[in-house]
Amino acid sequence: MLSWLIAVVVGAAFAFVQYRFGGALHARIPIALRGVAAALVAALVLNAPVGLSRAPSPYVALDASESWLVAGDTSLWRRALQAVDSIGGDTTLLVGDSVRAGRPQAQPSDAASIVGPLVERALGAGRAVVLVTDGRLSDPERLEELPSGSSILIVDGGNRVDAAVSSVTVPPAAVTGDSVDVTAVISSGSGGARSGTVALAMDGTRVAATVLDSMAAFSEREVRWRVAVGPTAGQRLVRVVVTAADDALARNDTLYASLDVAAGASAVFVSTAPDFDARYALDVLRGTLAVPTRGYFRVAPGQWRVDGLLAPVSEDEIRRAMGDASIVVIHGDTAVFAAPRTFVRGALALIVPPVARGDEYYPVSAPPSPLMSTFSTLPWDSLPPIEVGEAPRSSEWTALTAKRGRRLDERRVVSGTSSPQRTVVVPAAGLWRWRFRGGRTADTFVSFWGSIFDWLAGETVDLRGPRPVAAWSRVGESVRWRRGGLADSTAVVVVQRRGDTGVDSVTLRFPGVSTVTETPPMAAGIYTTRTGNREGILAVNGSGEWVPRRPTVSAGAIGTATAAGRAPLARNSWLIYALALAALCAEWILRRKIGLR
Repeated sequence: MLSWLIAVVVGAAFAFVQYRFGGALHARIPIALRGVAAALVAALVLNAPVGLSRAPSPYVALDASESWLVAGDTSLWRRALQAVDSIGGDTTLLVGDSVRAGRPQAQPSDAASIVGPLVERALGAGRAVVLVTDGRLSDPERLEELPSGSSILIVDGGNRVDAAVSSVTVPPAAVTGDSVDVTAVISSGSGGARSGTVALAMDGTRVAATVLDSMAAFSEREVRWRVAVGPTAGQRLVRVVVTAADDALARNDTLYASLDVAAGASAVFVSTAPDFDARYALDVLRGTLAVPTRGYFRVAPGQWRVDGLLAPVSEDEIRRAMGDASIVVIHGDTAVFAAPRTFVRGALALIVPPVARGDEYYPVSAPPSPLMSTFSTLPWDSLPPIEVGEAPRSSEWTALTAKRGRRLDERRVVSGTSSPQRTVVVPAAGLWRWRFRGGRTADTFVSFWGSIFDWLAGETVDLRGPRPVAAWSRVGESVRWRRGGLADSTAVVVVQRRGDTGVDSVTLRFPGVSTVTETPPMAAGIYTTRTGNREGILAVNGSGEWVPRRPTVSAGAIGTATAAGRAPLARNSWLIYALALAALCAEWILRRKIGLR
């Protein structure tokens, strides 16, 4: 309304001034016509509204992910297309890997069901959305942000009897002769899954199998194996296959992963008094550094066992492994093989339980140290008590202190030196209580040891070169790579998919001190990777859209944001242009009739 008021004032003033100085104020009708024409031109300049405000028509969005397909059957996808056609709408958006306007293809091909970009586009335009989907979205919580008036239309595919391998967990690395734990998670479809078998193979050789009982709809079953990796170093291709009767979809029955088996351990953990502290710290060491790790436990005087295998091992062999390792952790009697620095050349961590047990110490502060960035953010005041002994005086820094009863007898829990080699001393016991409590306290246990092991590994170089972070990935997911050594800020990895003759290359860039980088998603397949003279395996499995999962949204209205209301504007109305031109023409004719120029 304000823009029209301004346009009328401008038009009237313009007409009055024109005729006032022209000495023709008596020509009232031409003056009015001039004022109308000028007001309409001003309205066009201001783009004034020419009608009542109304909400824009909603977007029609279609989930274009591969989850619509069942063993090549496109009937469900065709039903979704029919639903889109029945809604109508002036704009159809396809949602999946991205959001874009266009006509749907004969088959959906997106490897994800992400609606975040759709929400951002709808909010920017102020338009509601009618989303046609099968209900299986990756980020359904974003839909609550849609403008009001939005809705979800579910096209149900009915019951599907299906068993799928949804994930596989393998160690980040192993040493020849080790036995490793492999865990597979089997998922069932909307119609459940029939009984069958789950088989594990390494490099094409079947090494284990488990009977799979029938499963209810949208349930999961975890299958575990402990298998030997063999005496030969190198990459192992791990394959898990589920076979079940009446299976609807074969594309999700197999999942591949890689396992790196090294000839020797890069990290060695030795405990003369195995307990929960030793067990849990060893788990963090394996997970944090993702290098070949081996643990040795003394079960009786003079009797040692290899962690996991429980195979006997001699003290001479343990000493050699410690001398060859880049990182060594000794728990318990740190002088069991003489002074550690007489034969350990790499970084060293000494975990020394106190002799006098029973007093409770509570962490109270994290002084300046190389570990301060992590330790200062941990919830020390809410942690269970620990037992602390006397720390060595010859240390360069202290990372954590604790007090008895939170008030008396302050002691150093973590101290260390950087030269000639990195060394950390932890004269404490009872840290396992943090892990037992669970939740954030358990995360603190992992952060505590993880930051210590990360600092110890700061000067070491992983001779394996750049390699994938995860043992496996899926189509549509970025491939994450770990830097092989601190000197490798840029590396070129040659990749070749098995069965193809073509060779491609991927350039990895690690800015600053970053140890991980990402490259774009790759097509499904087993790839051989080469960096210099070192080979590896990259396993890219089919899209996660093929794995059955419970619907994450339900049909109905959704959205809480305010939808924009829009009125038709002057510049979009041909009538305004026509009226302005008609007024000017009529004024010109009347001016001529009364003798004005």
